[in-house]
Amino acid sequence: MFTGLVEMVGVLGRRGGAPVARALVEARFDGPLALGESIAVNGVCLTVDRIAPGGFEADLSEETLARTTLGTLPPGSRVHLERATPAGGRLGGHIVAGHVDGVGRVAAREARGDASALSLRVPPELAPFLAPKGSVAVDGVSLTLNTVLGAPGEEAVLSVMLVPHTLARTCLGDLRAGDRVNIEVDVLARYVARWLEFRGAGSASTPAPDKAPDDERLLQKLRSGGFL
Repeated sequence: MFTGLVEMVGVLGRRGGAPVARALVEARFDGPLALGESIAVNGVCLTVDRIAPGGFEADLSEETLARTTLGTLPPGSRVHLERATPAGGRLGGHIVAGHVDGVGRVAAREARGDASALSLRVPPELAPFLAPKGSVAVDGVSLTLNTVLGAPGEEAVLSVMLVPHTLARTCLGDLRAGDRVNIEVDVLARYVARWLEFRGAGSASTPAPDKAPDDERLLQKLRSGGFL
C-alpha cells in the first residue's frame, strides 16, 4: 500500500525486452532497498528484482505496458518514486494500491499565483469513481478533486490544484496539454460501487434484501457526492 506522497524523483534508465520489459530506475534512497519490496514508479507498483548501483531493476508485465505510461516513457524521463507504507506508518495522502486504472490526458495547466490549476481528461469507465472533494492519484501523486464534469458514458474532465509544495516535490509542474498520465481512482470508491452493484441486482441464489432506512440515507449521500 502507498499513500500518494512522493518521496523523491528518479530517472527511468534503460528499458528493453518483450513481452515482459526490464526497466532500470535510477535513484538514491535514504535507506537500503530490499529484494522483493514494492516501489511505486509514477503510481505503478513495481517489485524490486535487482538492486543496482544507484537504483534498482524491475520487470514490466504486458498488463503494465498496456495500461500505464511506463511503456512509452523514453529513457531519461523523470518519475515519481514512493516506497510502500510500513505497518503503522502515517497515512498522509489516501490509500493508493499502485494499480493504475487507466491513462488520462492533460487538457490544460494554468498558473494561479504560486500554484497551478490542472485539468485532465479521463476515460468514461473511470468517471463513476470520481467525485468533487474525493481523492485521485495522478502519476502516483495524491490529489484532491476540485470539480468533475461530464455526462454518463462520456469522458470525465476533472480539475485539481497543484500547490507550491507539490510543484516543488514532483514533476507535475512540467506537464503540458496532451501529456499522458497514470490515473488510479480511490479504491474505496471502487468497493462502494461494487457493493451497490450487488445490492441493487442481488444474485441468482440470494435476492437483494429490502433497503433499510439507513441504506437509503447512505445512497442519498453517495448520489449527492456524485458517485451515482
